[in-house]
Amino acid sequence: MIALTLAEIATAIGGELLSGAPERVVDGSVETDSRLVGEGSVFFALLGEETDGHRFVPNAVQAGAALVITERAVDLPDDARTAQIVVGDGYEALAALAHEVVSRVRAGGALKVVGITGSNGKTSTKNMLRTILEQHGETVAPQGSFNNHVGAPISMLRITHDTRYLVVEMGASGVGHIAKLVSIAEPDTGVVLKVGLAHAGEFGGIEATQRAKSEMVTDLPATATALLNVDDDRVASMRDLTAARVVGFGTSADADYRITGIETDRSGTRFTLTAPPVSQEGDRPTDATRPGPTPPVPDRRASGEPAVPVGRGTDHLPETVDVRLAILGEHHAMNASAALTVAHLWGVPLATGAAALASMTRAERWRMELLQGGPEGVTIINDAYNASPDSTAAALRTLAQIVRPGERTVAVLGEMAELGEFSTEEHDRIGRLVVRLGIGQLVVVGRAALPIHQAATLEGSWDGESVFIEDVDDAVHSVQDMLRPGDVVLVKSSKSAELRFLGDRLGGVTE
Repeated sequence: MIALTLAEIATAIGGELLSGAPERVVDGSVETDSRLVGEGSVFFALLGEETDGHRFVPNAVQAGAALVITERAVDLPDDARTAQIVVGDGYEALAALAHEVVSRVRAGGALKVVGITGSNGKTSTKNMLRTILEQHGETVAPQGSFNNHVGAPISMLRITHDTRYLVVEMGASGVGHIAKLVSIAEPDTGVVLKVGLAHAGEFGGIEATQRAKSEMVTDLPATATALLNVDDDRVASMRDLTAARVVGFGTSADADYRITGIETDRSGTRFTLTAPPVSQEGDRPTDATRPGPTPPVPDRRASGEPAVPVGRGTDHLPETVDVRLAILGEHHAMNASAALTVAHLWGVPLATGAAALASMTRAERWRMELLQGGPEGVTIINDAYNASPDSTAAALRTLAQIVRPGERTVAVLGEMAELGEFSTEEHDRIGRLVVRLGIGQLVVVGRAALPIHQAATLEGSWDGESVFIEDVDDAVHSVQDMLRPGDVVLVKSSKSAELRFLGDRLGGVTE
C-alpha cells in the first residue's frame, strides 16, 4: 500500500483511531488473512460467514502488523507496536481505503484502470492483459481469481505511485456487487465478456445475471470506454445503458475490433484481429508509455443516437495482426482479443500485444492446461477450476476439434456448481452435447453431476458409453485403468468438485 498516516487512513475509512500516533506512517501490505501478515502489514479483522477475524488479531499483532482495523475494540498487549482503528463495517472500510489509494495514485500520475467482468473468461483475459501491459509499465493485477468484494479491493491496494496499469477482475454473486467494485476503482475502460448461466443460482436467472454484468458500464462516465463483446446479444445491448464511448469486439461484421479465421488444434489457437482506422480511435494515445485521458463524448442515450460511433473517418488503414496462442480453445480467441483491444486503445500496437501473448504457455493453472506427464501417449487437458454450461460446452467442442485420426476422446466431467434451479437441466444438456460431439468415452464424477451421465445414457444414437463414479479417488484409478495410448482426456468441473486434483494426478503433476 502507498504510504499513509494513521490519521489519513482513519479519515478515509471513517474510523476512530484508538491507539497509535496520528502522524505515524503505514505502508505495508493489506491483508484479511492473519497468516499472510508480515512486518508493517495492515490487518482487516472481517466478520465472515464461518469465522470472525477478530479472533486472529493476536496472531496479526505477533506477526508484526503495524495496524489492525476492527469493528470493535480489541485489547492489545501493552508492549504492542500495533495501532488500532475501529470502524462500523470492515468491508465498507476496506472498500473506502482501496478507493482512497486508487484516487491518490491516479491524481499523482498516469494510472490507467480497467475492470473486467463476464460469466466466463475474466481470469484468462486479466492474465493476458497483464502479460501485455507489464512490458510497458508497472502493472498490478490479482493473482488467481481475486475478484469479489474482498479480493478486488485487496488487489487495488497493491498499487504504488509508480503503477501505470491496474487490471481489476470484477466478479459477483448478486445484483449490486459489480456496481460497488466499479465505484471503488472508477475504471477508464470497462470490459464485459459474456452473459451466461455461471452463478445463475445465486443471481436468480439469466436476466438478473445480465443486469448484474451491465453494472460494469452503466456508471461509467463519458470520458471512459465500454468494451463490449458484440457476439453476445445480451452484452451488445448494454451499449444503450452507458454514457461512455462504446467499442465492440467479436466475430460479427459490425465489431470495431473484428476476429476472423479462428483455428485451434493441439498446438494452440490462431486467429486474426483487425482494428478500426486510427482516426476512429481519436482518443487512443499514440505512445504506449504515456497514456493520456479520454476526452468527453456526448451522452447518446438521451438523443437516441447509436452508442457506437461507426465510420468516423478513414484517414489510416485498419491495423491487422495474426495472433498465435499456445493456449487451447477457440473461446480464448475472444479473451485474447479483449486483452489486445484494451492495450491497443491505450496505445500498444496490436503486433506488440500479440507477441507478448505468444509467450504465454497457459492462461492460468487448471484452465485448459495441457499435461503430458501421465501415461505414455495420453494427453490430459485439465480445465477443472471453474465450470459453467458455456465454458463446459466450449471445452468439449475443443476436445472434439483437436483429436487426430486414430485417437480417442475421453471427457471426465464433474459438477457445474451454483446453477440453482437450472442445475438438472444444464447438466442434462451437457450430457447430450457429449453424445452429439461424438466423444468416445464419458466419465461422470460426483452425485451432483449425475444428470450428465443419465442424459448421455438416454441418447440412443451414441455408440460410446458413460461411466458414473461417485468418489474422486475412485475415479482416478478407474480412469487410469481405462486409458490407452492416443487418448485425449478433458477433465472439467467447478472448483468445488475437486476434479482439478484428479486431472493433475492423471497428468503426472505432483506440485
